[in-house]
Amino acid sequence: MVAAVIAAAVVGGSAAETSAGPKRLKRSESFLGVHYDFHAGPDCTEIGKNTTPAMVENIIKQIQPDYLQIDCKGHRGLSSYPTKVGNPAPGFVGDPLRVWRETTAKHGVALFMHYSGVWDSEAIIRNPTWGAINADGKTNGNAISFFSPYADQLLIPQLRELAGVYGVDGAWLDGECWASVPDYSAAAMQAFRTATGVASVPRKPGQPNWFQWLEFNRELFRKYLRHYIEEVKKTNPDFQLCSNWAFTDHMPEPVCAPVDFLSGDYSPEDSVNSARLSARYLARQGLPWDLMAWSFTQKAGKGGTREKPAIQLQREAALVLAMGGGFQAYFRQKRDGSVFDERVPVMAEVAKFCRARQAFCHHAEQVPQIALLFSTPAHYRLINGLFSRDPSRFRGTLEALIEAQLPVELLGEHQLEGRLKNYPLLIVPEWEYLDTEHQKAVVRYVREGGNLLLVGPRTAALFQPELGVTLEGQPISAPRFLQHKESFVQTKGLMQPISFSPKSKIRGFGHLRLTNDVNAVSQPAATIVKLGKGKVAATWFTFSQSYLEDRSEVRRAFLADLVRELFPKPMVEVAGSPNVDVVLNRLNGKLMVNLVNTSGPHATEPIIDSIPPIGPLTVTLREIGKPRRVTLQPSGETLKFEYRGGEAKVQVPQVGIHEIVVVE
Repeated sequence: MVAAVIAAAVVGGSAAETSAGPKRLKRSESFLGVHYDFHAGPDCTEIGKNTTPAMVENIIKQIQPDYLQIDCKGHRGLSSYPTKVGNPAPGFVGDPLRVWRETTAKHGVALFMHYSGVWDSEAIIRNPTWGAINADGKTNGNAISFFSPYADQLLIPQLRELAGVYGVDGAWLDGECWASVPDYSAAAMQAFRTATGVASVPRKPGQPNWFQWLEFNRELFRKYLRHYIEEVKKTNPDFQLCSNWAFTDHMPEPVCAPVDFLSGDYSPEDSVNSARLSARYLARQGLPWDLMAWSFTQKAGKGGTREKPAIQLQREAALVLAMGGGFQAYFRQKRDGSVFDERVPVMAEVAKFCRARQAFCHHAEQVPQIALLFSTPAHYRLINGLFSRDPSRFRGTLEALIEAQLPVELLGEHQLEGRLKNYPLLIVPEWEYLDTEHQKAVVRYVREGGNLLLVGPRTAALFQPELGVTLEGQPISAPRFLQHKESFVQTKGLMQPISFSPKSKIRGFGHLRLTNDVNAVSQPAATIVKLGKGKVAATWFTFSQSYLEDRSEVRRAFLADLVRELFPKPMVEVAGSPNVDVVLNRLNGKLMVNLVNTSGPHATEPIIDSIPPIGPLTVTLREIGKPRRVTLQPSGETLKFEYRGGEAKVQVPQVGIHEIVVVE
């Protein structure tokens, strides 16, 4: 029946009509988009009433996007177009999706759907057996069971309807990995028992086989994802599909499903730090990617507004563009599916800012300098959800490195495999587990000339033989004062008492003291020792969470100076302001130094209506030979430089939001 409806519509020419007009970019070619959604509910009785070609054309004319991404089914599970195969919202005026498709096609703009996948409350209301079962035996009201027929009876038919009947270009499926839950249905538990031989299924963290149970459920999601994409591609091979946050820092693992691109919507608050993290992980995943900013916040700023101004969104975009990604921003639709016209000029300003930088950023490749390990097996052993986030083990370390103007990438084991030697420095943050083979590879990397920094006592303990120290008992939760040069700051969390022979070649770095007195009892805050052709260092106290709670300059300087003991001369150094992110990459044979102004209270204030410029900055470049020409983009200004002793020094007068030093 479903197939007949879709086939009849396609034969009738509905989809064919959308092929008229200029050629549309594929998502892999796209750079800039706008996302609209409103998660239609039972209150939506006049969807399409104010959706007109003029409304869509106004968006396209002002913003000139490569694609638009609009609502078609939100988490409630009610479709915001008159679907024949899904669960439509209560009322429509005409067919709004047809208006969006025909108008975007006419202007050569691709159209993607916002479609809630695993999270579908309406499907479970209508089919209670489709819901996953919680640990308490009750049906989950939002997350579907991967043992239900949901994918075959609703998801796949509806995606085929969107592709075949409406001729849209693809779908961005929301509520997927991050909405998945462990399923205690009879079918799921029996499959687990059969697969593992474990008779008793654990119900909560700490019980035997909890990790195996989560891993089993993670694999169920991967199979579900591969299944529906492969089925849709059989009938609609050009339909482009993405599962929101799959194979990103939410799901940090190798890509194992035929998705066409990767994407995610980073946090509406503290967006700078959210974008910093997600972009650094996505940049090496091997697929086209973009990140989405929210144009509004969930927490009101000063004056009560929740709508972000253009300047705030421009900086959020800059953090993504600097890493080579595409950018989109999320604006709300009204309950009838129309848009807030007054917000279109805001995105138009953001679009102009992005387009000016496209030629110098899009698809740029990072230059290997410092690798910070985001360990897949360690992360999955740490979290108690399927694909939940818990970046506390590394986020503080990442942000301290970035805020010390160090060029750092966030990489998993699979991204480093075969490439580890390309990085002069590897930093392993506060992970308590590493795969044995990867651990051996890391030791081999150091012996062959690499440099390794281990952050935190439990991480350092994994490499005790290489560090050459004696661990005095277990790590203790006891405050100490970190002394770096003449300055002190109190530490939190664990510290590990250690000892080593004064005759050894181990060198201490900094002090952990009982009080903030230079004469107080102390031990080294970190140790450094040679290993083969390389060096390995370790901090004997936890760092990340303390830095997130207190962004002390002493903490940051300690870490940065310890990094420089191992990696004294990175390819790029920037001096003149602590409020600049430095990203080093290459594009079209040219070296690009991205400078992003991160001044102001972006981590604490939800609305930022002004960003004070920074500068002048001194950019020092090494290992590149004498440049032929240096320009500042996107202005095109030629920059003078000094070249002496193998180093080129360039003065950048000012950075408003994002400037790129281009070296030829």
